[in-house]
Amino acid sequence: MKKFFRIALWSVIALIFIGTFVYLYLNSQKADIVYNLVNPKIGNIQRSTVLTGKIEPRDEIEIKPQISGIISEINVEPGDNVHSGDIIAKIKVIPEASQLSSAQNRVDVAKISLQQAKSDFDRSKALYDKKFISREEFEKSETEYKKAKKELASAEDALMIVSEGVSSINVQQSNTLVRATIDGIILEVPVKVGSSVIQANTMNDGTTVAKIADMSNLIFKGKVDETEVGMLKTGMPTSISIGALPNITPDAVIEYIAPKSTEDNGANTFELKAAITVPDSVNLRAGYSANANIILEKADSVITIPESVVEWGADSSFVYILTDSLPKQTFKRVAIQTGVSDGMNIEVKSGITTDVSIRGFEKK
Repeated sequence: MKKFFRIALWSVIALIFIGTFVYLYLNSQKADIVYNLVNPKIGNIQRSTVLTGKIEPRDEIEIKPQISGIISEINVEPGDNVHSGDIIAKIKVIPEASQLSSAQNRVDVAKISLQQAKSDFDRSKALYDKKFISREEFEKSETEYKKAKKELASAEDALMIVSEGVSSINVQQSNTLVRATIDGIILEVPVKVGSSVIQANTMNDGTTVAKIADMSNLIFKGKVDETEVGMLKTGMPTSISIGALPNITPDAVIEYIAPKSTEDNGANTFELKAAITVPDSVNLRAGYSANANIILEKADSVITIPESVVEWGADSSFVYILTDSLPKQTFKRVAIQTGVSDGMNIEVKSGITTDVSIRGFEKK
């Protein structure tokens, strides 16, 4: 009886050992991998880039005074339409004491000279009428009298300019009147009545009284990365999307690409400008944030496959074509020539046709 139990125990141990061995062997064998299959398609591929920037007027003019003083009157507000020559503001001149004193002294001296010249002229005229002096002497006194009158008028005009900034000879073109230099819209009036302003000179840019721009002539100004600037050229079309006006996408044409880069957050970028065609029904404002969508490359009606199925090696690209599916999938490595890519799909110029199946990702 003991012998029977001993034989049974060893038999069970042997079966457990053999079963464990078989289980480990079977688990060590790899299962056949099954891949998803991708079929090439005919489609369109385009590579584009999006540039961020702003809508700006092509010409934004800063209006500066031609004389220093204090703003006494402002005739416009931001948003007003103006024409060249329209009066924007008026300036009250605050003369310097030394200049005012000098101009007043000049007037006083001119008056004295005029009185003396008039006395000489009256005396010469009386003597000339009695034939006591020659005509030449009379004409000399007459000339001096006329010169004295002109000198007084000039001195009084100079005093008026110093004290009031206005010339009696040309009141309409007075330096105290700040006028628009172009037709356009007032964008900004950074001064108020009572503000002091300084005229532009070699030492100072002068105070800006107003900013004017022609809002019918707008441009998109943005920046392009150095990795893409070589694909762009002037004359390329683009479409502009405006954040504040999502339903409006005006067309534009690239007209300028900066020849020199600037560093922007550690990256080299180039300034780009594109002329915008503004529809008559659209009212665009300066400073709108906008994006420019530019097509860099395009291929129509070509063979396309997902870029994820392409194997890259050195300067070559490959795909794996299905050759047999039974009893298991087998594939053949084939070299292909690729073209335009949009980041998801890629153009295949040669190497495969649309009637093949390409190995994709492994089925889970």
